[in-house]
Amino acid sequence: MSKKLTIGLFGFGVVGQGLYDIIKTKNLNIEIKKIAIKDAGKERSLPASYFTTDKDELLNDPEINTIIELINDTEAAFEIASRALSSGKSVVSASKKMIALHLEELLKLQDQYDTSLLYEGAVCGSIPIIRNLEEYYDNELLHSICGIFNGSSNYILSKGFLEGMDYATALKQAQDLGFAETDPTMDVGGYDAKFKLIIAAAHAYGVVVEPEAVLNLGIENLAADDIQYAREKGLKIKLVPVAKELDDEHVALFVMPKLVTPDEFLYNVEYEYNGVIVQAAFADQQFFFGKGAGGHPTGSAVLSDVAALRYDYQYEYKKLRTNKGLKFTNDIELCVYLRYEDDELVEALEFVEIKERYYSGSYKYIIGKLKLSKLIDNKQRISDQKAFLAFADQLTGVSLVSAK
Repeated sequence: MSKKLTIGLFGFGVVGQGLYDIIKTKNLNIEIKKIAIKDAGKERSLPASYFTTDKDELLNDPEINTIIELINDTEAAFEIASRALSSGKSVVSASKKMIALHLEELLKLQDQYDTSLLYEGAVCGSIPIIRNLEEYYDNELLHSICGIFNGSSNYILSKGFLEGMDYATALKQAQDLGFAETDPTMDVGGYDAKFKLIIAAAHAYGVVVEPEAVLNLGIENLAADDIQYAREKGLKIKLVPVAKELDDEHVALFVMPKLVTPDEFLYNVEYEYNGVIVQAAFADQQFFFGKGAGGHPTGSAVLSDVAALRYDYQYEYKKLRTNKGLKFTNDIELCVYLRYEDDELVEALEFVEIKERYYSGSYKYIIGKLKLSKLIDNKQRISDQKAFLAFADQLTGVSLVSAK
């Protein structure tokens, strides 16, 4: 029989409101007792008695046994989660940055106090990828995980490819719909996707990686020339995080745009939808598809975690606890499309091999192979020069390989 959950909810924005809308339609033995908010003067859809600006009203209430954390402040979210876990409360969070930055500390707190932290809603919205990595693939050798993890950037790309909309207009639409923040850097810069990838990799490979060690290149430098090139080749551009096991000792992680062919699952994932591809040794290739942005899709993932807590569910982190030496590395080579203006950038990147080079007025591009470490060294230079780079393994016939 399930136990009753008395909930303290932090945050009542798009996801918080979406969660409440879903809970009120169910009979799950769940009660939201109090909601902590930042702005007491903002008009709300619930009576004022539900709300408080004092976080201690929730964290110190012995009747509240479950904390749901849905706020945008990373360090405040970590304080809330760590205090709740330390006081014996279970926690559900959708804060991917907080979890990625503090995963090791959160693991220790769960072990020390025998409490549960669940975060399905932090990774890919409505897609249940964390639970599947934990339960379905717990004894499976995974060759790679990749996909579209950010609905905001995918919405912008779809608007450009399917409707011919320019980047700035598509971004404004994504912001107006609540898919992208006022400052869109987290989404279009690939940071959001990187945090999600790091969380997924911990469950898939048992490695905990510091976010600053993982390269993320975004779509903010995307130009009409890049879209035209992709169209002429019958390709689309998607922002794709990749985690790949290279051998028995090393796993690589990175986030960057990717040129996608029509026979790839991700080719038809459009607008705010996400898609996750898991390549496994025995199960082979499997594809997960669902909405990755919006209050109700993410709220449904949060609710799945809350419902699981009624039966005292905990992540077991099986691969993390049995890791036999698998380590993260940036020592790999990969094939890319680079659109650029300054030849000095090409020299700085030190291409290992150039398959194709094209000049036409101000539009210049290279298809070739280089070391990931050179991209890391020149990330700021790529950004400053408005160059655009995309992973393009299918254009050279060479897949991701170790640089050793």
